Order: sequence, then C-alpha cells, then structure tokens
Amino acid sequence: MPAQDHHHDHHHGHDHDGHHHAPANFGRAFGIGICLNLAYVGAEAFYGVLAHSLALLADAGHNLGDVLGLATAWAAAHLGKRLPSNRFTYGLGRSSVMAALGNAVALLVITGGIASESVRRLMDPEPTGGVTIMAVAAMGILVNGVTALLFMAGSKGDLNIRGAFLHMASDALVSLGVVVSGGVILMTGWYWLDPTVSLVVSAVIVAGTWSLLRDSLTLSLDAVPPGLERAAVQHYLETLPGVIEVHDLHIWGLSTTETALTAHLICDDANGKEALLPEICREVRGHFGIGHVTIQIETPEVAERCALRPDDVI
Repeated sequence: MPAQDHHHDHHHGHDHDGHHHAPANFGRAFGIGICLNLAYVGAEAFYGVLAHSLALLADAGHNLGDVLGLATAWAAAHLGKRLPSNRFTYGLGRSSVMAALGNAVALLVITGGIASESVRRLMDPEPTGGVTIMAVAAMGILVNGVTALLFMAGSKGDLNIRGAFLHMASDALVSLGVVVSGGVILMTGWYWLDPTVSLVVSAVIVAGTWSLLRDSLTLSLDAVPPGLERAAVQHYLETLPGVIEVHDLHIWGLSTTETALTAHLICDDANGKEALLPEICREVRGHFGIGHVTIQIETPEVAERCALRPDDVI
C-alpha cells in the first residue's frame, strides 16, 4: 500500500526576548579587571619562583583562571550580541559553553601539577621567603578587591556580573589566607606550611572548577540548565486553559546565560488557542527565565499522527 501523505496544520508561538547579557557599559570593567589580574599573575609567578613559594604559584594558577573566566564572560557578552545567521541560526552564544569547558579542563590539569609538587615539598620542605609571600599576596587582596568593586554595581541584576563579582571577592579572601601563612612562617619557621597552604588553595580551585566543569559539560550536552526545574515548567503548561496534555517538552541552554524551550500542547480545540501564545511566552520568560520559546498547538488527532514512526506509516 502506498505511503499516506500527512499534512500537519500546527500553530507556533515564538518569543526571542529575555536574553541576559553583560551590559555594554561593563566592557571597561572587564578590560580593567583582565589587565589588573594578568599583571598580578605575572608578579605572583615571578616572585613565587624567586621565593620558592608553592603557595604563590598555586594562587597564580588560580588567578590565571580568573583572567580566563573574565575573558570568557566578556567574549560571551560580545558574541551573544551577534545576530543569528544562515549558518549559525541561534547565533554564537554556545561559544561561551565551549570556552567554560576548556577553561575548566585547563585549570584542573594545572592544579594537578601544583598538588603533585606540593606533596613532594611536604616530604622535603624547602626554605621560602615569608616577607615576599606576604607582600605579593597583599597585592592580590588589592587587585581582587578593586576588580570586585568594578562589578558590584551590576551584581544584583545580572548573573554573569554577579558571578564575576563573587569570584573576585572570594579570591581576595584566598590571598588573605596566603598573607597569614607567610606571617606564620616568619614567626615559626614552619616551612612545611607553604606546601600545605598550596594544597588548600588547590582544593579551593578544584571545588570551584568542578562545578564549572559539570555545568559546562551538561550544557554542552543540551541538559536542562542548573537551577531550572523541568517538572515545574511542565506543570505550568499542563494547567493552561484547554490543554489536555504536554509532550516533546525540551529545555536546553543556548549559552551560559540563555535558555530555549520547545513544547507541543495538545488541546481539546485548537481554534483560537493562538491567543494563549503571547501570555505563555511572557509567563515562561518571567517565571523561569527562558527567553527562546517555541510552542506547537495540536489537536488529539494531529498529535496521534505526529507520534507515528516512519515504520508505522504504510
């Protein structure tokens, strides 16, 4: 029997607002923050080798991650403004996910090398320059503190900016810990404390990087973004007037800051249901932060025909 030709008459609702990008006026903050932290990484690496301090070298690796993180956030904000093209129909927002994944892997490799050397130094402690450690780490408190202040103004309304602010503020605290260890070494001569602090700093890096690795990896696999409950979105759609079933609900991240949704709504009567689409887009964006929304409305008969696999059609 020849294959039957099925014509599907669907109604689509699209909404492409609700994007969350770092505002353009934070470009200067990103630039200043990157320059300050890059200069500080160089100073820490130089004086870490000079003073035989693994704590400084470990913190230099941490601050290199800060530079990469700031650059990634800045690049993501810039690329996210690029309009979709015929080839990249969603734009280039996914590049921020790829950069975050690469940064996480690189940081874990660097931290593994530092931790390995720290264990060796614990078994055979070497003299370190306590004054040098304290002076350089004190610079870190200043650099990270100033950088955090640059993002404080936008930390409440933008998740990207908030992440940059919290990261810089926490790094100022890590530098404070290095200053304390340098002072203790000066007073006690406990040179084993330097590799011990480097192991603690390495643990802090791994703890922070692990979540970055997990989230970027899951986003690259089109998982539901962290903090968003698929069941809550489905419940909202199922309670809409006239909706009797929701299927093919997909939620995924277009970038580290943008989320997309597609869903099929089966309605008892599809006539006039187009009026629901603007409200659905507003509610999904307002309550769940999903900016790209595509809704397909179907009758039970059309839904049944859509569910047929190619092998089922004869």
